[in-house]
Formats: sequence, C-alpha cells, structure tokens
Amino acid sequence: MEGHHLIPLVVLLALLNLQLYSANELPSKSNTHYIKRSCSVTTYPKLCYNSLSIYAGKIKTNPKVLAQTALNVTIAATQETYVTMKRLSKTHGLNPIEAAAALDCVEEIGDAVDEVQKSIDEFGHVARGSNFWVQMSDIQTWVSAALTDEDTCMDGFDEHHVSGRVESLVRRYIVNVAHLTSNALALINSYA
Repeated sequence: MEGHHLIPLVVLLALLNLQLYSANELPSKSNTHYIKRSCSVTTYPKLCYNSLSIYAGKIKTNPKVLAQTALNVTIAATQETYVTMKRLSKTHGLNPIEAAAALDCVEEIGDAVDEVQKSIDEFGHVARGSNFWVQMSDIQTWVSAALTDEDTCMDGFDEHHVSGRVESLVRRYIVNVAHLTSNALALINSYA
C-alpha cells in the first residue's frame, strides 16, 4: 500500500516546519548534540535522533519541549497508521482472518491515538508544582496504554498466524509507531 510514504511525509512536514523558523530557531550543533545525548536513554536512539533532530531549532536544550515534540511526532505517525489500517480493513480480497485482525487493529490504533492525544493535552498543562507528579503519572499511563494497544494490534496477526503482504504492511507501520511511542515514553520519564 502506501507504507513507503511514512518517512517522506514526516521529513516533508519537518522541512515545512524549518521554513517557519526565525533565525534564532535554526538548529545549532549544541541543540542537535543535546537531542543525540537525550535520545541515548531511549530503546531506539537512532530513530529518536532521526525523528527529532529536524526540530532541533525549536527544541533547543529544553527537556519539556523535547518530550512534547516526541509526542507530536508519535501522534502524527499513529494517526497515519490508523488511516492506513482503516483503509486496509476495507480492502477487498482479504480472507476472513485477515479482515478480522485488521478490524481489531483499527480499534486498537484508534485507542492509541486517543491516549497519545490525552497525553499531549495534559502535557500542555504540566508545570512544576503540587500537581506535577499526578499529571506526569497520568501522561505516563496513557502513553504506556498506547504502547500496549499497538502491541495488541500485532498480537492479533500473530495469534491467527496471518503472514504475507498484509501482515508485512501492518508490521512495518505498527513497529514504527510502537518504537516512536516507546521513545516518547522514555523521554517523558527522563523529563519527570
């Protein structure tokens, strides 16, 4: 299907974002070094750096903005995956097991989108103070739940031994989203 358009879309959005920077928001070597060092706490540091370094001018060396940006990158990929899974579930020619697994996946990824969106909304209100730990705990819970939903999507294909073109496409999307979600969670934990 259109899985190969995932990374170019993210890159295109980043390039458009870069054009909106003022001169003082352009990435600097210290900003990109900060992102590389911060990404070392994640499970997928190369993906972390590649997905976030394009926003270095905006992130600068701010751990909150870094975590927020990771969540924004995650939700964009999760929403794209949701649309792709929905389209896939309506494809003619799927056998009944593939169709059922794809429909389950649509539901799981839809839940993941909601959970990441809740975490983004809450993160926008986070401030150091009396409610900080409660807010961070809620955000961590939602992002963890999104990661579980993404894994559950893939489990449906594994349980029914679905393989081939459909499974390959789903796996490519879900693995990318799960890795981005995992990285976002690690950066949130680091910020907390």
